[in-house]
Amino acid sequence: MSSILAIDAGTTGVTALIVDESGAVTARGYEEFDQHFPHPGWVEHVPEGIWQATLEACRTALAAHGTRDDLVGIGITNQRETVVLWDRETLGSPRRAIVWQDRRTTAMCSAMADHDARVRELTGLRLDPYFTATKLAWIRENEPHTWAHVESGRYAIGTVDSYLVARMTRGLHHVSDVSNASRTLLFDITTNDWSDELCDLFGVPRDALPEIGPNWGQGVVTDPRVFLDLSLPIAGVAGDQQAALFGQAAFEVGDSKCTYGTGSFVLTNTGTTPQRSESGLLTSPGWMSPAGEVTYVLEGSIFVTGAAVQWLRDGLQIIGSAAETEALASTVNSSEGVVFVPALTGLGAPHWDPDARGTIIGITRGTTRAHIVRATLEAIAFEVRDVMATMPTPVASLNVDGGAAANNLLCQLQADQLGVDVSRPRFVETTGLGAAFLAGLGVGVWSSFDEIRETWALDRTFTPDTSRREAADEAYATWTEAVARSRQWA
Repeated sequence: MSSILAIDAGTTGVTALIVDESGAVTARGYEEFDQHFPHPGWVEHVPEGIWQATLEACRTALAAHGTRDDLVGIGITNQRETVVLWDRETLGSPRRAIVWQDRRTTAMCSAMADHDARVRELTGLRLDPYFTATKLAWIRENEPHTWAHVESGRYAIGTVDSYLVARMTRGLHHVSDVSNASRTLLFDITTNDWSDELCDLFGVPRDALPEIGPNWGQGVVTDPRVFLDLSLPIAGVAGDQQAALFGQAAFEVGDSKCTYGTGSFVLTNTGTTPQRSESGLLTSPGWMSPAGEVTYVLEGSIFVTGAAVQWLRDGLQIIGSAAETEALASTVNSSEGVVFVPALTGLGAPHWDPDARGTIIGITRGTTRAHIVRATLEAIAFEVRDVMATMPTPVASLNVDGGAAANNLLCQLQADQLGVDVSRPRFVETTGLGAAFLAGLGVGVWSSFDEIRETWALDRTFTPDTSRREAADEAYATWTEAVARSRQWA
């Protein structure tokens, strides 16, 4: 059977999957890379670290797979909004990447508030530090020497997908797709192209930006001299959340998913017409076919969920691994009034408060690490409920994926909070799977959405416990009060 190498370049590490024609994952590799926090609210990555993690993850997957003869294409999915600069000749980066979680441009966004309505009209987004253009404006204002090389054409600008394609092709290609480009605040979702008006607003030269192509079938080929002796078409590319929606085979209008990753992201397929939200949701392209037809999504972006568990591990050091959280949280029946608002990098949808900060309320002498861990899992479920409450049409069920979807307690808490069934697929890493599906469409492994849909397999459905409905609502009301107390802190 033909197979696809899928690369999922996430926020904390890179996963490589090899996916066969049946949609089965036959091999996997993973490599973390370092996180840098030079100042409060700042988050940075070393681009070379992302590249080396990509190479190592792919080596591991290829070694486990045992053969390369069946590989016919590569799919890439990536953390969105993170901005990378690199030298077009040497491919070295003059500075660290500024990550989507970074909040250094909060004051800049406040100063530009008069432009917010126009930015929303063109981009479907909000004027928020989350997005790429304000990070670029910060570099322009604070690092003029670096920016001079951007303006001269020496340095290229891109998101992580563009950077990886450049590295994999030895600098031959500078390309992106609508799902990544649309998260930069430089992209007009009505024309599905870069906006001269927005480039002028943020002071970004348009010719420094990548060429935008379809999400599958671009035909860019890797250079074996720099990418593990592989000469394969990079046939599918998408930002991580759109890729996860695609990996859930959510091809019909109204299909929805929630991905539990570093943050959590709820996306709903809204069809071929952009649907605007006045309730804190974002409007973005989901994917564009080679014929130019665009499918749009509404998205609720929650900044910190899995990252809160990582903080329990690395910051507080009260757990040894994320996998411990289910068993530890299950040792107590409730959080005993402890509420954790994980606004560690501000609040995303539906609140959009970059000045909110992490808050733990309700601690007593009887509070244990089990209560704090349970409060963290509850917070994830509460944050998703916040977003789902703003969806224009209530969903009848929710598909979940991402690493934390393997946590049965979290999935049950989510079902109880939403009052709807929560369905988990057999393979929860649907972000990488979506990249594989896109690439497979691009090279003909799958010929239609229907063929892809047939590969989706259910693992388990979590049904809400109706006897806990009142308790769930009371806990959510307490959460809402705690969120109010976390806001505007910085």
